[in-house]
Amino acid sequence: MGALSPLVMMGLMFVVFYFLLIRPQVKKQKEHQAMLSKLGKGEQVITRGGIIGTITGSQGNDVVVLEIQEKVRVRVPRAYIENKWTEAKGEAKADKAA
Repeated sequence: MGALSPLVMMGLMFVVFYFLLIRPQVKKQKEHQAMLSKLGKGEQVITRGGIIGTITGSQGNDVVVLEIQEKVRVRVPRAYIENKWTEAKGEAKADKAA
């Protein structure tokens, strides 16, 4: 019985790590992928670099065109979009619900 206790402890540690670290990260990744796939023309987004812009089009599945100012457009990889952006009551806030 004494030889099995280290294996049981390692198994318990793996289960704890799975539920505390791995599972929430996978869930967050799936939610982010779902949000990216639903993005469409006219939505305001924020990139990982902090650029806020409006989606004006897409070039294939991997690249979107953001208008960051009137007549100023940049191409951004879809994976670099962090979240949707909403402005509420004069203060800009990132939309964490999506």
